Amino acid sequence: MSAPHPPALSARAARAVRRRVAAKMLTVAVAVGVAAGAAACSAGSGPKLPSRPTAAAGTTAAPAVPATCTNDAQTVASYRPSGPLPAPDALPAGSYMAKIKQRGRLNVAVSADTLLFSFRNPVTGTLEGFDVEMAKLVAAAIFGTSDGHISYKVVNYAQRIPSLQDGSVDLVADVMTINCARWKQINFSTEYYHAGQKLLVATDSEATGIKSFEKSDQQVCVATGSTNLDELKANYPQVKRREVGDVSDCMVLFQQGEVAAVTGDDTVLAGFLAQDPYAKIVGSAFTSEPYGLGIAKPNVDFTKFVNAVVQKARTDGTWRRFYTEQIKPKPGEKIPSPPPALYGRNE
Repeated sequence: MSAPHPPALSARAARAVRRRVAAKMLTVAVAVGVAAGAAACSAGSGPKLPSRPTAAAGTTAAPAVPATCTNDAQTVASYRPSGPLPAPDALPAGSYMAKIKQRGRLNVAVSADTLLFSFRNPVTGTLEGFDVEMAKLVAAAIFGTSDGHISYKVVNYAQRIPSLQDGSVDLVADVMTINCARWKQINFSTEYYHAGQKLLVATDSEATGIKSFEKSDQQVCVATGSTNLDELKANYPQVKRREVGDVSDCMVLFQQGEVAAVTGDDTVLAGFLAQDPYAKIVGSAFTSEPYGLGIAKPNVDFTKFVNAVVQKARTDGTWRRFYTEQIKPKPGEKIPSPPPALYGRNE
């Protein structure tokens, strides 16, 4: 006779257990998440992360885009590469790329807690993820290899643009949305990944989306310096916000029961979902979040160079390999095409 099964926890009891073990969970969350993220995707329980291909990989368009961005619908248009990607030993003299090579390292701003895109592996201590791989491509294009030629600076959302403006980094690779307001401060590569803002809540929550919180006293956690916060302020001002410096702080507050929901890009929330069995993502994406690599405003030549790197990844299978290795799609799931390159920005 088999042993009796323990009684199932009620939703209330489950939340209490979650709060009691929150500190322990957070200590091991990334380690568990690395394995659970792959398991969740392979089992089909994780959300599918969208991309937004509008044309075959490698095709380009040349919309009329002014130097000062005024239309978010055209904001993904960047600077057209000057020509084929030059070999590391043939970088243009006096270019920003030549300066980086002379320095001996590419300085890159990244996250350390965005599972799937940029996180620190607790076993190896190395940074991993889709964004990290994109940064390595740029370094390899300059030095011939990325090994020993990247210096990472871990930042939160609000520190990304200042890090480019003060010259402490050459590149931001950190799930960064391209928009008009940011184009006024920095340059962007062409879009390399497409995401959308969603909502993460407890499994027993009746919320169906962000509008569920417009007349609620419950708080929704959101990171400062993010387009997610801009969206709430502009279009959902009635939602009670809990603003934090690091998006990972939202997960702490959620697991402690201090906030009822977390809003962010679905790419980020997918990593959180892998860490918490008492969470779910609800509703459709209510924003469009095209990701670009951030570059300092004066460095147009470097922007063109990075665009050549990204374009090569689109067409030679590298982007699809990164998606397979880092996003880990479900067995049988069709791997999307990368977002196409859009050019046309005036110099």
